[in-house]
Amino acid sequence: MPETRPFETPEPEWLEFLIATGLARRGEESRWIPLTGGVSSDIWRVDLPGRSLCVKRALADLKVAADWQAPVSRNAYEWAWLCFASQCEPASVPRPLAHDEQAGLFAMEFLDPAEYPVWKSQLMRAEVHVNTAAAVGALLGRLHAASAFDPALAAAFDTSDIFYALRMDAYLLETGRRNPGLEAPLRNLADKTLSRRIALVHGDVSPKNILVGPRGPIIVDAETAWFGDPAFDVAFCLNHLLLKCLVWPRSVDDYLACFEAFTHAYMEQVDWEAPAGLEARVAALLPALMLARVDGKSPVEYLTGETQKNLVRKAAAPLVAEPVQALAEVAARWRLVFDA
Repeated sequence: MPETRPFETPEPEWLEFLIATGLARRGEESRWIPLTGGVSSDIWRVDLPGRSLCVKRALADLKVAADWQAPVSRNAYEWAWLCFASQCEPASVPRPLAHDEQAGLFAMEFLDPAEYPVWKSQLMRAEVHVNTAAAVGALLGRLHAASAFDPALAAAFDTSDIFYALRMDAYLLETGRRNPGLEAPLRNLADKTLSRRIALVHGDVSPKNILVGPRGPIIVDAETAWFGDPAFDVAFCLNHLLLKCLVWPRSVDDYLACFEAFTHAYMEQVDWEAPAGLEARVAALLPALMLARVDGKSPVEYLTGETQKNLVRKAAAPLVAEPVQALAEVAARWRLVFDA
């Protein structure tokens, strides 16, 4: 779970939500601790006698430098994704506890960071474990397989407006606006991605949203859940494995080994379509997302120098203009940046 800030108190409706859903009793002692780490929601850890839980509500204005707004209805879709994942992969998500759609609040199990470290924290310390990457890839593949071409899920997660605002516009189209020479291919890529209705997409499969639990990875923060192209989730996560190479260049081989392990484990689960076609879509999205994390509305916070950003631009821009078909080719092009 995210890091904590000093004790504060939320609006009274948060406690009333817990009381109304039977998760707390009126008059009992409670300690509310705001959790940091995200830009799109308010999240609180609530300590009650003998138990702890998390309560979450989406924000209309995201906490980034750029002007970035999104529908708060995404809170209900995150809850629905959490329930879906808990049914088909119970150990892969925090246990969902209660939801109030009108208030835009839901509660879920609290997982102690001492037992469930955040994968991003490990990667940022160059603690790079191939088995973790493979486990994440396999889990993501199973979740996509369980949802592929399910008409009920397609109807329940008709969230293209949210996905457009939070991902296509904020990442791809904003990057195109800042790189006019790539605006046309990025818009074309966004249009094609939005047109596909294949499986339930989490939308934010980032190491910051993955906990390394004792029984395997746990995925959180599905605010961007959308029934669409599963290639987006794969590209979104692989992107972070490549960008971390710039933090620890001496560990580039380890990060690329994780890239390969994730890809292999995921592709082993693909039984809903031809794997080669899905891989080609991932290979097209991946460099676009790399570029978006330096030139989009949500740049990664650990690439601060222009030298690092220019390396991303140098490697990614040609692959946006002329996509390749294989992920191994994307990784090989990225490796050349460090060989040079």
